[in-house]
Amino acid sequence: MSTKVATPLAHRKRRHSAIDRSAIDLTGSDDSKHSGHKTATNGAVAASGNISDVAPRAENGTSSHATRKLEDENDDSGEGESEYEDIVDAAELEPWRPLIEGEGVDSQTASRLRSTLLHVGPEKFLHDALTAAAIPPYILGTAFGLDPALFDQLGENRYMHVLGQIVVRSYYKRRKLPQYNTIDDVAALLRNSKNIMVITGAGISTSLGIPDFRSKTTGFYSKLLERGINEPEEVFDIHEFDYDPRTFYQLAADLLPDHKHYSPTHGFIRLLQDKGKLQTNYTQNIDNLEELAGIDKHRLIQCHGSFAGATCRKCGHKVKGTEIFPDVRAKRVSRCQRCKADIAAQAAAPKAKKAKKRTPTPYGGRSDSDDDDDIPEPGVMKPDITFFGEQLPEDFFDRFTERDVKTIDLVLVIGTSLKVAPVSEMPDFIPHHVPHIFISREPIEHVNFDVQLLGNCDDVVFELCRRAGWELKHRMVPKGLEVSVEAVEDFGSRWRVKRRPREDGKVDGRP
Repeated sequence: MSTKVATPLAHRKRRHSAIDRSAIDLTGSDDSKHSGHKTATNGAVAASGNISDVAPRAENGTSSHATRKLEDENDDSGEGESEYEDIVDAAELEPWRPLIEGEGVDSQTASRLRSTLLHVGPEKFLHDALTAAAIPPYILGTAFGLDPALFDQLGENRYMHVLGQIVVRSYYKRRKLPQYNTIDDVAALLRNSKNIMVITGAGISTSLGIPDFRSKTTGFYSKLLERGINEPEEVFDIHEFDYDPRTFYQLAADLLPDHKHYSPTHGFIRLLQDKGKLQTNYTQNIDNLEELAGIDKHRLIQCHGSFAGATCRKCGHKVKGTEIFPDVRAKRVSRCQRCKADIAAQAAAPKAKKAKKRTPTPYGGRSDSDDDDDIPEPGVMKPDITFFGEQLPEDFFDRFTERDVKTIDLVLVIGTSLKVAPVSEMPDFIPHHVPHIFISREPIEHVNFDVQLLGNCDDVVFELCRRAGWELKHRMVPKGLEVSVEAVEDFGSRWRVKRRPREDGKVDGRP
């Protein structure tokens, strides 16, 4: 199986044009009046608007098709990363919203349309909406976050393909479990669960001074934009690295940890392991601090590789990552020591007299050229980070599809905005009865979590441990630490967690 990291589409500049909203009255059939799901018989919409090739939903909320699709979408043939999927991804991450009344459907109608979809399935939904209710496609698409201007930009056939994909994806998207809503519910889940999957991102390391990637003002990508790098992802593009590795080496030091300390959140994951509850930690981080925290390598999947090792792009020689750290910190390109030794050995060896090559001239004659003009150069060392355009580790897919999807009983997503595939797709491929909990500074909308706990990850996991009756011991967790938990307005399952000020007025509470 061949896989690659999907490069996220840059945020699309949204265009708004006033649209005369058609009268919409999609009542659906009697099937939409009860709570049971009708099984969709088919899936992706072709250019003609017909639906085909999606397996029926399994009772547990996923399907064999879903597992295959997770792999297929990352096949480096390019078929899985189509223009259509990029548009759908962008619509999910940053849904189009009307700026003035009459642009697309209103929120209540959109909610009703999505609810009808869940009851009747994609095929009947699209038939009823486009034919029976005669909703224009560009209006229907707004209920799923599609910019109506896309209809004119793409043309009808291509737009219908995009509409079909986003409708099918919405149907298979995970739904919130109504029985889990509070931080105490999460603490109870921690106590009772036995096989916990933890998905982590850069937010669990920010308390150590390592920047995350996408925070608006402090993230690594924001800093790159300030330096005039308009496409930040290109810093981690393998083709750009091979063309000129200097850009990466000029910037990589900001992401390199000291490997002397790990965060309380790393300690929390280790605590889950010590209590026999951690099944797998899928980390998107490249700092390799999980190893420092003592996470068992057999329970760890480093989805995007790490600084733990480095490999020569020329000869394939592998070394420990620490061997290139001096070059990374000095912002100079690290060269392969084996290549250097081989070049030195070749230079010292007696040279046999070489016959000069004679190459054809435009007039049929021969001209002399000397191989000695080619000066050998040692290869560039690349940290074993999975760049955009490289394959993900095979154990990511094998572990996820063959074991974890079948056995986990709780998912914790900590410190990641879930915007890079295939990790961003994982929640929708896990059986929907498995509780999903989100812990990070800011909420996300494109995944339906059961509970979202918003705040610094270290503070949230401390409070979870306290409510679960556990002790989280760490040098960065001060004695007597207290946090407040406040409900987020208009959301019954989102909670803001904040550290209380100390008596001296400080908030950070560190020793």
